[in-house]
Order: sequence, then structure tokens, then C-alpha cells
Amino acid sequence: MKLSALQKIRRNLHQIPELGFQEVKTQTLLLEKIRALLTERVEVKVWRTGILVRVAGTNPTKTIGFRTDIDGLPIMEQTNYSFKSLHEGKMHACGHDFHMTIALGALHHLIEHPINDNAVFLFQPAEEGPGGALPMLKSDEFLKWKPDVIFALHIAPELPVGTVSSKPGLLFANTSELFLDFTGKGGHAAYPHLTKDMTVAASNFVVQLQQIVSRGLNPLESAVITIGKMESGFVQNAIAETARLEGTIRTGDPNTIEMIKEKLEAMIRGFERIHDCSISIDYGSNYYQVYNEQKYVDKFRDLAEKIGVTFQEANAAMTGEDFGYMLKEIPGFMFWLGVDSPYGLHNSKLQPKEEALEIGVKTVTKIFRSF
Repeated sequence: MKLSALQKIRRNLHQIPELGFQEVKTQTLLLEKIRALLTERVEVKVWRTGILVRVAGTNPTKTIGFRTDIDGLPIMEQTNYSFKSLHEGKMHACGHDFHMTIALGALHHLIEHPINDNAVFLFQPAEEGPGGALPMLKSDEFLKWKPDVIFALHIAPELPVGTVSSKPGLLFANTSELFLDFTGKGGHAAYPHLTKDMTVAASNFVVQLQQIVSRGLNPLESAVITIGKMESGFVQNAIAETARLEGTIRTGDPNTIEMIKEKLEAMIRGFERIHDCSISIDYGSNYYQVYNEQKYVDKFRDLAEKIGVTFQEANAAMTGEDFGYMLKEIPGFMFWLGVDSPYGLHNSKLQPKEEALEIGVKTVTKIFRSF
């Protein structure tokens, strides 16, 4: 598939970003492209707003899987594209339009140029939330075509076009959303003794929360707790009856995140007594770490050199990716694809260079042939 064809697909997908498990238009467009490629060797299954495509190999001994994510983000686009998002307040700001296009390009190639082994393409919804990998992994559709090895890619705005990057072991962290609701007793600012001030309670909670990492964990363990949003009160001369904190927990080890949650819940019980209030907690979406298997990263490194793509050793990051659930069950790896954008992931001005589409397709198809 030529670059011009890939660009057209990517731009069409870019215009219709949809949130997790709402990817109706996206699924329709993908199915249209996939069904145009159908032969007797190709089967298609629909799962919720996702799609699974199996291409039978000529002499299969295993099944190789490639996962692409398909959802967008609740971000107002601020690019200068002529093909900007048509969905108000939504954008493909994490490169999933690129991921899907590369998957379609690789699918087209494998249909036209068969390989020995079976190939399964997983168009997975809801990666950005609430998490589509885990329920897809447990679905009957997936289990029927469960791969023996699986891989995925993610665009990297900071890397130049023509560069790929990965590493054995931990690539992405274990992550959990964090939502805390405080309820006390409101009242007039002149009579604080008659109230239970939730602005004070929540503010103290934010400060003491950091001690879980700084004083509750081994300093050699990697972990971060961030409160990114705080809400309380309605007017300057009234004491707030409620407060809400929204944040995230990220760790380099799955056991550490459970330890943090235990300490967090103990801290909540203490704050409820001290501040005479009630605090509810919701962990939202939780993602398991992306942990790459050594032998597949080594193969990928050698493959990159053979096809003329620059390989760069990656650093582990505290970002989250629900592909980790698939790697927990199936051996494989994930890699970064350089797209050379001055704006990073989840930025309203993200503009990846489309020349990377061809490189992505070439790399993915070579992985299928080599693994």
C-alpha cells in the first residue's frame, strides 16, 4: 500500500475520534476497509466496538498477533490540519489513527503476500479508558484465535522518523486511577467550629499522601502518586462540605501498587477519625505493566538493522498501556515508532509525520515474517 493510500486512511480516521467503547464510526470505517480485502483465507469477528481479523497461513505452526488501539481522547484539537477532528472536544491525540492505519497496511500486505503462520489483527477499543484489553482478552472471540506470540507499537513524537525503540523487561508502568470524595459539614466561614471543613481535610490529605512513597516504600522501588485535580467549595465565605481529589498511582512493580493501596486505605481511615468526615475511594481504570520478553526484543533489534531502521534502546516510563494485560498472558513485546512531532502524546497540537506510516507498515510486516 502506497504512502498516499495510507495517508488517506489515516486522515479519514483522524476526523472521527471516539471515546472508549463508543467507536461506532471508527469500527464502521475499519470494517469497510477490511471487507474490501477479504479472501477465502481471511475471517473477521466483531467484539463490542472492536474487530478481530485472522489471516490463515500457508503452513502454520503458530499464530502471531498484532494489537492496535482504536479510541480517541476527550481533547479539543488545536492543529492546523485541513482534516481536523469533526467530533467536537475529541481528538486522536495519542496516535491511534496512526496505529490503525499501520495495522490496515500490514493486513493488506499479508493478504497479498502470505506468510507461513496464522496472523491475527486485534483492533482493540477503549485503551485510553476504561480499558478494552482485559475484557477482549477474556472474550470468546479472542480465545478462539488466541495468539502464541503478540506484539504492538506506539508512536513516539520525540523520536525521528526512521527510528524504532524498545527494551527488554519493564517498558510501561502499572497504573491506577484514583478518585477520592470527602464529605463533612459545611457552614458559614465565621463559625468554623460548627463545621467539618473538607477543603482543609483534602488539602492535608494531598500533602500527607506523598509520604506513602517517600517514607512508606523502599527508595529503590519506583512509584509516583499524583493528584492532578482538586475541587472543593462554591463561594469564598462558606466552608466546604465536600471535596474531591482526582489522581493516579504508577509503579514499576505490580506488588508495589497493591501495597500503596493498602497504605492509602489505612490513611483514609485515620483521616476520617481526625477530621470527623467520610471518605470514599474509587480506583477507576487499572492497567498492568508492559513487560517485554528478552528474546523478542533481541529479535526485533536484529530485524531493525536488516531492514534499515535505526534501533534505539528505550527507557522505562511511568506511562500506562493496557496492552500489558495481553503480555501478561501471551509472550511478546511492544515498541516505539518515531514520528518526529514537536508536540507530545495527549497534546492538542500533536502532528506526527506521515512518512512514518510506511516505515510502520514495513516494520510490522517484517515482524510477522520473522517471528
